[in-house]
Amino acid sequence: MPRAPLPCPPLPVDAILPRLVDALAAAGVAVLVAPPGAGKTTRVPLALLGQAPGRIVMLEPRRIAARAAARRLAQTLGERVGETVGLRVRGETRVSRQTQVEVVTEGVLTRLLLSDPEASGIGTLVFDEFHERSLDADLGLALALHARALLRPDLRIVVMSATLDGARVAQLLEAPVVESLGRAFPVEVRHGRAPRSRSPRDVAEAVAGATLDALSEGSVLAFLPGTGEIRQAAERLESAVPPDVDVAPLYGDLSAEAQDAAIQPAPAGRRKVVLATSIAETSLTIDGVRAVVDSGLARRPRHDAASGMSRLETVRVSRAEADQRAGRAGRTAPGVAVRLWSPAEDAALAPFARPEILDADLAPLALALAAWGADPDELAWLDPPPAPAFAAARTLLTDLDALDRDGRLTPHGERLAGLAMHPRLAHLALRGGQTPLCADLVALLSERDVVRPDGPAPVDADLRLRLEALRGARPHIAGGRIDGGAVQRVRQEAARWRSAWNARGGSEPLDDAARLVALAYPDRVAQRVAENAAGVRYRMRDGRTALLDRTQPLADAPFLALAALDDRMGGARVFLAAPLAQEDIEAAFADQIVTEDSVSWDGQAVRARRTVRLGAVVRSEKRLHDADPNAVAAAFLDGVRAEGAASLPWTKESARLRARLAFLHHHAPEDWPDVSDAALTETLADWLGPFTGGMTRLADVARADLSQALTALVGWKRTGDIERLAPSHTVVPSGSNVPLDYSEPAAPVLAVRLQEVFGLAETPRVLGGRVPLTVHLLSPAGRPAQVTQDLASFWQTGYFDVRKDLRGRYPKHAWPDDPTTAEPTARAKRRI
Repeated sequence: MPRAPLPCPPLPVDAILPRLVDALAAAGVAVLVAPPGAGKTTRVPLALLGQAPGRIVMLEPRRIAARAAARRLAQTLGERVGETVGLRVRGETRVSRQTQVEVVTEGVLTRLLLSDPEASGIGTLVFDEFHERSLDADLGLALALHARALLRPDLRIVVMSATLDGARVAQLLEAPVVESLGRAFPVEVRHGRAPRSRSPRDVAEAVAGATLDALSEGSVLAFLPGTGEIRQAAERLESAVPPDVDVAPLYGDLSAEAQDAAIQPAPAGRRKVVLATSIAETSLTIDGVRAVVDSGLARRPRHDAASGMSRLETVRVSRAEADQRAGRAGRTAPGVAVRLWSPAEDAALAPFARPEILDADLAPLALALAAWGADPDELAWLDPPPAPAFAAARTLLTDLDALDRDGRLTPHGERLAGLAMHPRLAHLALRGGQTPLCADLVALLSERDVVRPDGPAPVDADLRLRLEALRGARPHIAGGRIDGGAVQRVRQEAARWRSAWNARGGSEPLDDAARLVALAYPDRVAQRVAENAAGVRYRMRDGRTALLDRTQPLADAPFLALAALDDRMGGARVFLAAPLAQEDIEAAFADQIVTEDSVSWDGQAVRARRTVRLGAVVRSEKRLHDADPNAVAAAFLDGVRAEGAASLPWTKESARLRARLAFLHHHAPEDWPDVSDAALTETLADWLGPFTGGMTRLADVARADLSQALTALVGWKRTGDIERLAPSHTVVPSGSNVPLDYSEPAAPVLAVRLQEVFGLAETPRVLGGRVPLTVHLLSPAGRPAQVTQDLASFWQTGYFDVRKDLRGRYPKHAWPDDPTTAEPTARAKRRI
């Protein structure tokens, strides 16, 4: 039996605990809304002890909050963690046979449920700080509700939060809502000067300045978006704070010891400045804090399902988060909260933070649901996972051999789901043989980079340098420096995996790292394709591109395995990579490398190639000498089609034939084909195809007789009809055989010197006499003197005006009084 709680000062939540116990007993589910300081985290689990069979498992969103909650609960019972109150977080398990309350992080619950869907031995699940809406919390609640509906109707569920849309959660759970008052001292909210920009330097400078001003109130808790800003603010403050002030960073990557030290109250006679990320918003009370300085910013991951990549975005906090942060100043006494944004910006804050499930990488969730045996639409969600992101996650899992083509979990996928890591890293570990190098890489890729920027130049992206640092070397890293604390944390994590896998042996070659990274990120096997002012461009297996700074030592590598990058506009930027040998690609993806013969038009000619590729990554390419002639012909026609029929080398003869056919089609479209550019381009295969054997360039068409191709389009039997209806020439009275111009389909032109048609009484016609020619009567110099379609009328009237105008200029030419009876002549001048 657990000890009775030691006497403690009353807390506001104590007043509603009987109602919560009764509601839970009646409905099996309950929602508790309690403001910061109410005491829900430390009071509720102990109040539920003995109320139902089975252990109480309480979920906390972060390791630091879980450790702090377990410690406070145990202290309330006068015990140590591991007795009545236990703890399960990554890298630390402190439970015993007498443990009845387990404080766990959310991912631990997911693994518990996947390994035991009936949640054997668990009587009550308590979701603390659910308002943070982490992906693991949403998934854990969905699985718990599903288990309760199908397998464990007696499983009790409590959802607790300080700032939560209680009605919405209660509707999802079909649960009563119990509300508690808070214990918060008055907090005066002030607005300070906002940072000039969201750059780390400007944010750190603004927070450091406001913190120095706030020290007059006592110890200060300052909120910054990330570790970079925390380091810069700490450097600024270390040399500026009074001697009685200690500066302590607080963020997730710190060791447990450093985190615990940060949240301890300042020693008597001293003050403390805690520089924290959003990790300190909830579930933590830092005694002695009288002032909060809030940058109003948080850094959150955003995953792009279309690109398959994630980036960290610095965003404005929500109203709920700002209130949570301000409340830290009033947990134990009246305090002050300094907000580094304007009142107008304050009024525009969103009510709540965007749920992580809407923006996160859903591969872990998709794997968990496959292991659970359910699709997303079979579970209850406050916000269901977005369909495009979920589909992209399942595609990745298929590439990792975790799912088969029907979306079912494979034996390999079952093993992946059993490892407490991202599916990518689990695939690396299992396919890599769970070696010491695998452990190093899993630990390294699970944490923040162990190299810190040391100036404006980009940090050397070579992953092997980080591995050298883990092995005790001190490699030179351009643009950065090794963070000893980070290296130590990664070593501890790697040692944990080595122990779990019983991985022994010497150090494997560092060059093996690239192959292992390629296993984890098969979509990020990348090939060097170009270099420009923006950097060296690499094309990844899925066709996306990534940029590497030209000054990077890796920039000459023909192939890279990319481990860390973002999805910035204009191409992802590479942060971490390793050079990949062709043999590594063959070893890792032998069954996915394909050989393709392709015949295509490259804009100038037909290109026949044999390509060996892994997706968009080309391993080799050479000219294909025995390409299928039909494929070559089809590709050539594709090229002609792309350029259009107008681009063909039309000779004068073929162009004239085309014009005659256009004339015939214009007047009898039902009998004659359309030979316009658009129509000929569309029907290339019909009329030009039979004449293009062996052709690969547009210039090759000059070898073909386009007149024959057009005639074939019409039909050889109709050549006589073409000549009869649209003759190429006509004989005029002088005896000359004059060509006709059909460039204007409505009215073909006969251009002839005036003297050659003396005696021609009627206008010549074509198309069986239906269409008169437009006669251009030319001067002796060959210039049009008159245009007519009525010669008879011209001889009677127009001729005499023309003769009057031209006779003076051309006196040696014939200008008879009666052109209808005069002798036609093709001579330039009269005989003397």
